[in-house]
Amino acid sequence: MKYLTPDWPAPSQIKAYTTVRSSWGLSDKPPKGAESTQELKKLFNLPDDPIWITQTHSAIAIEATPLANGTEADASFTQQHNHVCVVLTADCLPIMICNREGTFVAAIHAGWRGLANGIIEETIKHAPSPFETLLVWLGPAIGPNQFEVGKDVYDAFTEHHPEAAFAFKPVKPGKWLADLYQLARMRLNLLGVTAITGGQYCTYTQEDLFYSYRRDQAKAGRMASVIWIASC
Repeated sequence: MKYLTPDWPAPSQIKAYTTVRSSWGLSDKPPKGAESTQELKKLFNLPDDPIWITQTHSAIAIEATPLANGTEADASFTQQHNHVCVVLTADCLPIMICNREGTFVAAIHAGWRGLANGIIEETIKHAPSPFETLLVWLGPAIGPNQFEVGKDVYDAFTEHHPEAAFAFKPVKPGKWLADLYQLARMRLNLLGVTAITGGQYCTYTQEDLFYSYRRDQAKAGRMASVIWIASC
């Protein structure tokens, strides 16, 4: 397996992929460097260089234009053909979004801070279509049986959305197992988005396929998730 492809009913002009550890993102190569960019372009036959963003676990979403390269953000979106949105992950959740018309795409880097602070909401407000018509794929992230968190994470979600407690399983005093996939689905559902696929992987346990920062710490590489609207 060289990459993952979303299992969603997207129009044919929507191209979206996520790398696996055997295809790209080796930890001894700097992600976003010139060599890594060229390897990514070759792997997916990208129409142009991807628009790299500087990810900081924020709730900032920007339009993917060449001038935006290096901008601090955790999501990018576009309605332009051949502008490639990309996010890097290694336990955090990559979220790919398009509309049924095939005229809008977005890529989100969603760690727990971004999810709690509204990165999904901030991104899809730029969609030109009703939220109910959006398609979403949840890429590989740390699974619900491995992501142990403390009270700060639990409170960040439940203080404003009490129903988020259903995504946390208590394991010891002051500690929970958090389900990033469920937390993302809850946020999307609150916005009226229901066409959601993916969410079956675990970056921590599936070591043959994925990098995991929690498992490998500084030695961890990154997976790249790319999405764009191809020219007809």
